[in-house]
Amino acid sequence: MKEDFEIRTVFPVIGSLIDDIEHRILSPLSYIKEFDNHWLLELDLPMVNKKDIKVTFDGNMINVEAKLKEKYSEEKLGKVSKFEYFKKSMSLPTMVDVKKTSAKFQKGRLEIKIPKKSTGRSIKIS
Repeated sequence: MKEDFEIRTVFPVIGSLIDDIEHRILSPLSYIKEFDNHWLLELDLPMVNKKDIKVTFDGNMINVEAKLKEKYSEEKLGKVSKFEYFKKSMSLPTMVDVKKTSAKFQKGRLEIKIPKKSTGRSIKIS
């Protein structure tokens, strides 16, 4: 059986890309996975010290910012761009327990465990 598939290239929004270059911000590689009772968000943050990472929540958004140990330079089409920060914002499901969220940082990888809020309620049977 032959399967048809399509390969798509997704280009970033040009305005956002220009803002990132102007403000010297990189977007880290990230991965989010859902488990029964929590979400696990992983971000690659090479060239970053643990003390320079900031994780905040704003409603159902998680924001991760990290300052690089040293400026990172990249040359494309003869233009050199220098970056100083990583920044990533992601929308989360509304049913997360921000107060029980935990994070660990090892070898350039940040793992954030975000517990789901329980929506059910148990009752005592007499």
